Amino acid sequence: MTKNKFLHEVPITAIIVKDEKFLIIRRAQTKKKFPGMWTVPGGRLEPSDYQDLPKDTKHHWYNIVEKTLCREVKEEVGLDIENIDYLTSITMMVGEYPSLILSFIADYKSGEVVLQHEELDKAEWVTLEEARGYDLIEGIYDELVMAENHQKKTKDQWRKISG
Repeated sequence: MTKNKFLHEVPITAIIVKDEKFLIIRRAQTKKKFPGMWTVPGGRLEPSDYQDLPKDTKHHWYNIVEKTLCREVKEEVGLDIENIDYLTSITMMVGEYPSLILSFIADYKSGEVVLQHEELDKAEWVTLEEARGYDLIEGIYDELVMAENHQKKTKDQWRKISG
């Protein structure tokens, strides 16, 4: 089978802000990648997220990443979000397949945290300082720093801050 070098898996994540705190979630111990570690909500963009929808123009669908992120957050933690804004991008190899992760910041809109228990086992609203005390997946703390700066209207690029 020939692998298409232009295809990427596209996970998307949301740093959700509510009352100057960020939602972090702990991955279930049964997960293959990063079991028991803390991260932020998200999921994967899939063709089914748009192929069955009417196109916004003759050839294109618009705002699909944002719509998918809203759906994924609702499924994973039961919350509605708004004011979604791009934060950063991450690439990694998952086996032999490239993965392009898009990270966003979003405001809490409504709802109570209800976890998708096969995926997650805990959730906390934390300040940036409190986040230091959690076993976060590498890079997540640094993204939280970016999110806090974004809240202060200071946009910057990701850089490694945490150990």
